[in-house]
Amino acid sequence: MSQSFLPLCRPAVDEQDIQSVVDVLRSGWITTGPKNAELESKISQHTGASHSVALSSATAGMHLVLLAMGIGPGDEVITPSLTWVSTVNMITLVGAKPVFVDVDADTLMTDAAKIEPLITDKTKLIIPVHYAGAALDLDPIYALGEKYNIPVIEDAAHALGTEYKGQPIGHRGSCLFSTHAIKNVTTAEGGIFTTHDAELADKVRRLKFHGLGVDAFDRETQGRAPQAEVVEPGFKYNMPDICAVLALGQMDRIAEITAKRTELALSYRGKLESIKGVTPLGLASHDHKHCWHLMIVRVDPAVAGLTRDDLIAALKEKGIGAGIHFKACHTQKYYRENYAELFGDINPNLHNTERNSNQICSLPLFPDMTQDDVERVVSAVSEIIG
Repeated sequence: MSQSFLPLCRPAVDEQDIQSVVDVLRSGWITTGPKNAELESKISQHTGASHSVALSSATAGMHLVLLAMGIGPGDEVITPSLTWVSTVNMITLVGAKPVFVDVDADTLMTDAAKIEPLITDKTKLIIPVHYAGAALDLDPIYALGEKYNIPVIEDAAHALGTEYKGQPIGHRGSCLFSTHAIKNVTTAEGGIFTTHDAELADKVRRLKFHGLGVDAFDRETQGRAPQAEVVEPGFKYNMPDICAVLALGQMDRIAEITAKRTELALSYRGKLESIKGVTPLGLASHDHKHCWHLMIVRVDPAVAGLTRDDLIAALKEKGIGAGIHFKACHTQKYYRENYAELFGDINPNLHNTERNSNQICSLPLFPDMTQDDVERVVSAVSEIIG
């Protein structure tokens, strides 16, 4: 009998998580309510952030943060091109210009030295990206923001459970976490905005639900206050309780989830060393704790004898899922064809971004995997390359 398909990822959902969703369904309160409040509290407790706002997605959060900060036409926002396109889409949709910064050739994360030359008097925001579960070197980036009086919003979509210099990501500044289905902690769809800025948190919370002057769920009235009024036009970006409750048990197990992912990732790295032309990402030298959201390798066609796309197709034939995180934003059709007309010349120094965008491949990694699964993937890669 052939082996069952091994997916790229599978959520770390246990029977208690499932029962928690059932309990919410039976409670009669399934939209934004007490489980949202509980999740926000748990995220703040974990990260050390003063305020947490649960949202329908991290993309929604990015949209609201940009609006809440007044980012719009004529403004520039510096961010890597090697990221999921949602960030760049939101920058573009509010009328601002995404300014693409290159990344390190091995860690695929940017740094202050690459960001600073791109700063102009139009730069209103820096959005660096914690990548694949690793942490950016934050101190120099925050110092750069202070030097030029430019705020920093950390794209922490991959980094719930990651630490920088002994503190969880989210401990300082403002962050956007994703709780999408493939993330280390999931609400199926969702995102969390964390910050120490009470005014910014209040505005994001207001904009996420039609611009009402109170949250959709008021802790005292166990519902929405009947006298609530629209303070400004807003959106419908709230997270339902049937989603929020799914993450509560996972947050209690986040250390366990991270430990298992780390064990599997380190096993991968050791076993892949003997395969020429397939190289895992480099590990950042600064003090941080990796949460191993993704297990990414680069496929060098000159050495491996095949492309990244060839490898993904061949793995699929062997019943193994793989993915790409990510195709560089400036190479996506819309931005490839329209960036010059919309924004002018693109940063020509995106060499590391472009090379890695063509070579990166994500291999299966999730807590329910076994060492036999890792061996199966590595053996398949070896056979394909061999």
